[in-house]
Amino acid sequence: MSDNRVYSYTATLMGSPILLKLFSNNKALASRVFRLIKQYENLLTVNRAPSQVMDINHAAGKHAVSVSRPVYELIRVAKAASMLENSAFNLAIGPLVKRWKIGFQGDSVPPADEIAALLAITDPAEVVLDDAASSVFLTQSGMEIDLGAIAKGYIADRVRDYLRKEGETLGLINLGGNIQTLGAPEGGWSLGIKTPFGGADELIGTLNVENKSVVTSGTYERFFEHDGKRYHHILNPRTGYPLDNELDSVTIISTNSIDGDIWTTLIYGMGVVKGCAALRARPDIEAVFVTKSKEVVVSSMQHFRFTLLDNRYRLTGNIA
Repeated sequence: MSDNRVYSYTATLMGSPILLKLFSNNKALASRVFRLIKQYENLLTVNRAPSQVMDINHAAGKHAVSVSRPVYELIRVAKAASMLENSAFNLAIGPLVKRWKIGFQGDSVPPADEIAALLAITDPAEVVLDDAASSVFLTQSGMEIDLGAIAKGYIADRVRDYLRKEGETLGLINLGGNIQTLGAPEGGWSLGIKTPFGGADELIGTLNVENKSVVTSGTYERFFEHDGKRYHHILNPRTGYPLDNELDSVTIISTNSIDGDIWTTLIYGMGVVKGCAALRARPDIEAVFVTKSKEVVVSSMQHFRFTLLDNRYRLTGNIA
């Protein structure tokens, strides 16, 4: 390739800075990509009305709502992940997320009786889907689905597909933490994993990938402290409180970014040992775990290379 220049385009969408990298100077394509992201954001968001997800939530306990096929398919995938045994993923966790407000103005620790009352309306089995009508019915009033944990991955995959359709062979989209890559420049894409609770530029290590998605979820991303205890945004759908285990962050390497979104949450619920065991059955999905005890555990390294940069951490292999 004669021209190795990388062109970077940025926008703020979905409440995050979005970065698009192309190997051609193509502002028109970049603006079409940002427009596509905006369209999907408008379909899927719960942070502003009107959106199809908000329509479903407003009709909770009253009637089913027919939605467009992309929204329906995404809800179907999210429900399937929510129904897995002991799943930490729950598309119906909306009322609890809203009450905790972690990362937003007014965050506080809810009283236990309030959490118990909200838990009662977060059962994913009560999200009733009708394939023929592409409709979604939340059976109990007050129920809310929240696709925030999965929307970015879905959109990142759509951007990759769109770039391919437009004839691009090299590119990268970073949707505020969800990174999806198309092809690979010489030497692959080098992506950093942040040191939990470190400075803005502190990296625990770098990943080298091609044609892969990289999604990191960490307890350090959104949290607040109350009476000396830290409360982060990854909630346990069985207790209604933040998940408490040995993990500070999980990074998932997969072909599709939507799998990265689902699996960062599933793995958070499992912890290192069970997480590594579960990934044995999924050779297409790999993980880098960062623990509170300063260990970096890699489930396998078929589809990427990892370089440890922070000497306060120890690198170990699959321990399942």
